[in-house]
Amino acid sequence: MYVALEQPTGARLITRDQELAVPVTLRYSSDDPLAVHFAFPAWIALDGEPVTWTFARALLEEGLGIATGLGSVHIWPCGPTDTIVELHTPDGVAMMRFRKADLHRFLLRSYTVTEPGAEAVGPALEHGLAALLDGV
Repeated sequence: MYVALEQPTGARLITRDQELAVPVTLRYSSDDPLAVHFAFPAWIALDGEPVTWTFARALLEEGLGIATGLGSVHIWPCGPTDTIVELHTPDGVAMMRFRKADLHRFLLRSYTVTEPGAEAVGPALEHGLAALLDGV
């Protein structure tokens, strides 16, 4: 059974001169159980189009407790109440400050859809991995 959840929340875009309030929609779906999706409004993007960042749910969970990240997404605690999500693109870096409680609530809701460690990777991926590893 396919289940999706959304949680509107807010973040603060941190710039050199100020912090800007930004609405963000956090998304999770059972058809992509290892990932979370952060959807940002069009007005925040350089090209004027809505943008969604997709990354590992485990990365978000780990980043609530310790600094973590590889590649284009880095997450770390910022004091007792906030979490920083840093997004890297070829055009620059966006640093967003979220309330830790909002991200934690979202993760807990996602666990009611798919428990950590119980994510099914799907028959197509399993078949692909079997074919890839057949000669090993």
